[in-house]
Amino acid sequence: MAQTVAGTDWAGWQRSWDRQQEVYLPDREERFRVMLDMIEALVGPAPRVLDLACGTGSITDRVLRRFPDAVSTGVDLDPALLTIAQGYFAGDERVSFVTADLKDPAWTERLPYESYDAVLTATALHWLHLEPLAALYGQIGRLVRDGGVFMNADHMRHEGTPRIDAAVRAGEERAMESAKADGALDWRQWWDVAGKDPVLAEATARRYEIYGEHADGEMPPLDWHVATLKGAGFGEARGVWASPGDSLVLALK
Repeated sequence: MAQTVAGTDWAGWQRSWDRQQEVYLPDREERFRVMLDMIEALVGPAPRVLDLACGTGSITDRVLRRFPDAVSTGVDLDPALLTIAQGYFAGDERVSFVTADLKDPAWTERLPYESYDAVLTATALHWLHLEPLAALYGQIGRLVRDGGVFMNADHMRHEGTPRIDAAVRAGEERAMESAKADGALDWRQWWDVAGKDPVLAEATARRYEIYGEHADGEMPPLDWHVATLKGAGFGEARGVWASPGDSLVLALK
């Protein structure tokens, strides 16, 4: 993997993105570990992976470290995060990237393969409302080969547990403050730094033109994901990991 391109420390940007995400998701690496364990158990050690809403390629990075014979396609619309991903993975023939809007019904036509062993995504699809998310699950059901898997690790709200939810939020806020006290950047601060960087400034400006400050999506409960994925053609689906605030749903074709 190329660590610098034209003097830019892409590995440093990758690390800084991971650290910023860990401010909000201190158990982020654990969900990735479970994803990789399930890939190995269900589709083997040389998967063809679709890294959906890939950002800087955090999932792809971990897939290739664990499975050197894997190949990965990263899909995203964010020009700044894709710039980092493309710089970080420059020269690695196992990796390709596609710029596409997942709300565009034709986004799958841009992919280099007709099917995948595993489609993976994390902390991204809550940016979609229910109708486009259900439509996306239908497309994913057609992309995953028989015997393949889809996994989504994301915020999934719970119903009827307001006191537990309040305690979870309080714990998350304490963890965030502790991480920032240790020098980690939060979401807003990270994007401020990216917007001032001469390599990323233009792409960051375009990113805000696309998304604004933050997309307005939804966080349906785990049961909704399970039912919707079964309706999209998966034979089995259930949660395989959870933190107090997030869940990982796995669907097997």
